[in-house]
Amino acid sequence: MGGMPSAHSAFVFSLALMTGLKEGFGTTAFAIAFALMVIVIYDAMGVRAETGKQGAVLNRILREVLVEGQPITEQKLKELVGHTPLEVCGGVVVGIIMVLIMA
Repeated sequence: MGGMPSAHSAFVFSLALMTGLKEGFGTTAFAIAFALMVIVIYDAMGVRAETGKQGAVLNRILREVLVEGQPITEQKLKELVGHTPLEVCGGVVVGIIMVLIMA
């Protein structure tokens, strides 16, 4: 849902790290977990963050249109759907801590 830390990043990072520690870093299981981690973290920082930018632009357009005419809608779009790099790093730190506790 967005915010600090990124639960998505924490989960996939700890999954990959725990898989590497338990199964080995040269295994197919680790390669799959690592690939999943890269995709999820890329999505958290990139694609979802862009959705937030689009929401901000749409809200600005709605404010400008509403000054001259009837309200189209009173519902604001969510602008913070993605994660900042700092939030993703926070998720990675939580993932490392979870692996250290569970290992």
